[in-house]
Amino acid sequence: MNGGPSGFGNAPVTKSFLVLSGILSVLSGIQGRAHHLGLSYKDIFEKQKLWKSTLSIFSFSSTPELIFGIYLLYYFRVFERQIGSNKYSVFILFSILISFLGQVLVLGLLKDASLKLNSGPYGLIFSSFVPFYLDIPISTRIRVFSLQFSDKSFIYLAGLQLLLSSWRRSVIPGICGLLAGSLYRLNVLYIRKAKVPGCISLFFTRLRWPSIRSISLPASTRNIAGNMPYFSSPTAQPNYPPPGVLSTSGSLEASVAMLVSMGFDHDSARQALLHARNDVNQATNILLEAQAHQ
Repeated sequence: MNGGPSGFGNAPVTKSFLVLSGILSVLSGIQGRAHHLGLSYKDIFEKQKLWKSTLSIFSFSSTPELIFGIYLLYYFRVFERQIGSNKYSVFILFSILISFLGQVLVLGLLKDASLKLNSGPYGLIFSSFVPFYLDIPISTRIRVFSLQFSDKSFIYLAGLQLLLSSWRRSVIPGICGLLAGSLYRLNVLYIRKAKVPGCISLFFTRLRWPSIRSISLPASTRNIAGNMPYFSSPTAQPNYPPPGVLSTSGSLEASVAMLVSMGFDHDSARQALLHARNDVNQATNILLEAQAHQ
């Protein structure tokens, strides 16, 4: 089990979010402001420091939280590859907004002036655990002494470490994130059909960030999305590339392998690539549209 091919191929929004979160977290630490971050009753209801609340959504306040948070954000790029950048951008906005409102509601109910919630993108991270639990199957199991683990265990352990890092200060944002992910899963207000304009995702695709080393993850070849239907039609025929013309997306088999690693069925991925003239992005959209109409 992994997040697909290493790096940020077909996951430009995740890359931008991860880099932004990392930069803001490091700058906050260098400037000595990290311990001032976090949502609190006093800042929101008395001082109304909205700029501080916004910064707290993206910046982690400690190095361990930054390490585990960045790792989980990197792994969960698999969901952007599955549903596409346009829908994943909506998922990010929805998760952050619902989680933020949930935290504000809890602070308003508790009215504890001494409570300051942990800063960082807890909403996005823990909302991602909902599709991680429901959609990604276990491919391998291992037994250590009398304990049984799966290839998903390390992701759960990293999330548990982040959730319990500061007890109540971190548990509340984590629970609000799980709530946001559950509401998205339930398709509240048909949110799962919403997409941001294509120009926005194109902006992230063309955005150039400093080079980031790939984070190595446990390898697996298990299909994480199940079989996709064939794109057969009495009138539709595969649109093969002209003979002798090489696609800019690389060889057909390499493209098929990339889509399979993202969770698509081998035969469906190959057929979609033939229709898309070996354009991986277009083939991904074809597969996702077919999945949405199942």
